[in-house]
Amino acid sequence: MSFKRILVTGGMGFIGSNLIRYLLHRYDYTIVNLDKVTYAGNPANLADLSSHPNYCFIRGDIACRRTVRRVFNRGVDLVVNLAAETHVDRSINDSAAFVRTNVAGTQNLLEAARCYGVKGFVQVSTDEVYGSLGEDGRFDEGSPLKPNNPYAASKAGADCLARAYHRTYGLPVMITRCSNNYGPYQYPEKFIPLLISNALAGRPLPLYGDGQQVRDWIHVEDHCRALDAVMHGGKPGEVYNIGGGGELSNLQVAMAVLELLGKPADLITFVPDRPGHDRRYAIDATKIATELQWFPLHSFQAGLQATVRWYQAHPEWCNPELGVVFKRRDRY
Repeated sequence: MSFKRILVTGGMGFIGSNLIRYLLHRYDYTIVNLDKVTYAGNPANLADLSSHPNYCFIRGDIACRRTVRRVFNRGVDLVVNLAAETHVDRSINDSAAFVRTNVAGTQNLLEAARCYGVKGFVQVSTDEVYGSLGEDGRFDEGSPLKPNNPYAASKAGADCLARAYHRTYGLPVMITRCSNNYGPYQYPEKFIPLLISNALAGRPLPLYGDGQQVRDWIHVEDHCRALDAVMHGGKPGEVYNIGGGGELSNLQVAMAVLELLGKPADLITFVPDRPGHDRRYAIDATKIATELQWFPLHSFQAGLQATVRWYQAHPEWCNPELGVVFKRRDRY
């Protein structure tokens, strides 16, 4: 399937900005970026594309019906919905914004897509909607949704709405659920950039509980390639899990960062665990590999090394004014 005009919501964020760069490099599509530009959306991510002939930025809220209709009036062939509140700690402290953006905002986009007859709608979700695993097993597309924190619950609600719009109205919706991303342009309160920035400055690296929470890590470029595969070859109504095959504990990730930077292990500091903290995530990505021939290309070791180099080359990205990360070192 080919497109002329693609709407990427949340394009000023980490994954969104990387996806826009990927698509503009690979295709001759017009990319419309609709972003509210909250604390996690940084215009500097795409500042060098401001004059690109195939790129258009619109500042606006996906939960605002008037704004969304104005964007769709210009023509939209495909929607990739990346606009979301994503930080678990923030959702625990105040869940209202998560419900507004992740649930109501998604419904607003789905309704506009239905009314304007788009060719496709990719709802970008997270493995956190599945809840927590034990020591064994992996989440597949048939795993039940068991979210354990307000962020994950809001994303699960959005997924259910997306599925309902396909079943009820025939909207060509595809849902992707990805494991933990890392790479350039990630907001500095997130886990890996927090580890890197604190280690570079000789500050403590905070780990919740015993640091043995396990995550499946994927480089953001591999995630973008997977979204590309779903956009062009995915089947409406289907869910596609995306995983990097890089299961590591938080402690292992912290140790890997310290080793790359030549910093001492005693920088690691254990802090009280957060409420509803899932113990382990792991993704079975067999379906997308089999049906769409997608496989991750970045090993975690090589991807982390490249990511560390990027943050070393962009010290301005770890400026305290970008967020609350240095004021609340027990958060990530």
